[in-house]
Amino acid sequence: MVGEKLISGIILLAEPFMLDPNFKRSAVLLCDHGQEGSIGFIMNKPINMSINELIEDFPEFNASVFFGGPVQTDTIHYIHNLGDLLEDSVKIAEGVYWGGNFEKLKFLVSSQLINPNNIRFFVGYSGWSEGQLVDEMKIGSWVLASMDSNYLFKLSPDHLWREVMSNIGDIYSVIAQMPDSANWN
Repeated sequence: MVGEKLISGIILLAEPFMLDPNFKRSAVLLCDHGQEGSIGFIMNKPINMSINELIEDFPEFNASVFFGGPVQTDTIHYIHNLGDLLEDSVKIAEGVYWGGNFEKLKFLVSSQLINPNNIRFFVGYSGWSEGQLVDEMKIGSWVLASMDSNYLFKLSPDHLWREVMSNIGDIYSVIAQMPDSANWN
């Protein structure tokens, strides 16, 4: 997958020495990439909050909430595997959908027709202006990887970056084993 073009539904893996604390060892699901810019969500930065703390009238629901990125951290987004069950959602990858009708989502939750493993909520998003992500790719800030719904819905966020990096193979398997904070003293 390395070297493929930027398209919706791929994972951006931060190179291991990225200094930006927002993206250090992050795995970002790219949900939209076009002429005007790009939008994605960091899949491996859980925050210690419940969705009920963030949305006042949301039914009681014990779903994971993540830091989606540093842009508009006053917004909530969601990625799920509900497909057509949630109208107006956008298919991002096989078994991975973005957004959808919020009132229907609340109905499905209150009716217990979905469980917390079907959805991930994100505070804010990762955004790039026109050409910015392409420029970051040129300088090697990101490694591209294929998306698998299991990464988001089954794998522990603590292991996600390392697992996806290892699955690319070749030198990336070695990079995945590097400690988080190497001391080259």
